[in-house]
Amino acid sequence: MKLGVYNAILHDRSPPEAIEVIAGLGLEGIELNSGGFLPPVHIPTFDDILTSDAARDDFLAQFEGTGVSIAGLNCNGNPLHPNGVIGDAHAQDVRRSIRLANRLGQHRVVTMSGLPGGEPGATRPNWIVNAWNSGALDVLDFQWEIATPFWREIDALARDLDVKVALELHPQNLVFNPAGIRELVERTGATNVGVELDASHLFWQQMDPVAVVRDLGPLVFHAAAKDVRVNPAAAVYGVLDNRFRRLDPSEDRVNLGGDEWVNEWPKESAWDFVALGRGHDTAFWAQFLTALHEVDPEMIVNIEHEDVSLGRVEGLEVAAGVLKAAAQAADV
Repeated sequence: MKLGVYNAILHDRSPPEAIEVIAGLGLEGIELNSGGFLPPVHIPTFDDILTSDAARDDFLAQFEGTGVSIAGLNCNGNPLHPNGVIGDAHAQDVRRSIRLANRLGQHRVVTMSGLPGGEPGATRPNWIVNAWNSGALDVLDFQWEIATPFWREIDALARDLDVKVALELHPQNLVFNPAGIRELVERTGATNVGVELDASHLFWQQMDPVAVVRDLGPLVFHAAAKDVRVNPAAAVYGVLDNRFRRLDPSEDRVNLGGDEWVNEWPKESAWDFVALGRGHDTAFWAQFLTALHEVDPEMIVNIEHEDVSLGRVEGLEVAAGVLKAAAQAADV
């Protein structure tokens, strides 16, 4: 089992500096962002690598002797967004990431299933949270009609290039739980599309990540180590707490493509992303790693740090300590 870091939290550093941080944590992998919601900051020669062996070899050379190697690519975004400025760009990033993975000798690309609009002519995605009425099922039928040919195409490209595409089970996507990935596979006949098992989004949906790993088995291709703490406010607002604030253009905010931006997190929130160990203890993470090891002894598990109460490196240090202790306890 290979333990590493998803590099987005280290985009403020150069690639050699990011590699140095990860090596200093006693970890051995770096999952590189390759597009989607975030630009490929640590792959400045992306286009050249696709066509030039010399550019590829120069890029790979920076990892030699560091003890850190590439541990997958990540292009999380919405490739099915009805606004082509966003959807077409993110879809192309998925295709380019698969091609880049093949060029770099990588076999895992992480992304999201995406989410279309709810009807012809829509300009915004429409997430059906609870399809209790027939209209909601009509929306889902329409969305699957959009998603199926796209993912059939992506699966074929990935299969041709010996790459597995791992979809994060992320809410506000068409595929956000085991039923969704099974429906996608059934509709497309996919062989090279499966799941990136990020425990965090399962926690706040009140799912058990260990049970999900064992339920999906070989459909789990890749994993992320990120924790969630459910707060007392959940008793009042529930886990679908929607008290977000729109940030003003004058405020520091993250663009998601087109004119879509990350909002401010609710105050006294129902739940928060936290560093490993701050929501679930080492014993849980040992069980999580054990379940992943049962699926694939060579599974890659990368820390994703989004605990806003901790600094960039500080949060990675906390998470790495818990993850390494869990790996030792699980003997994986």
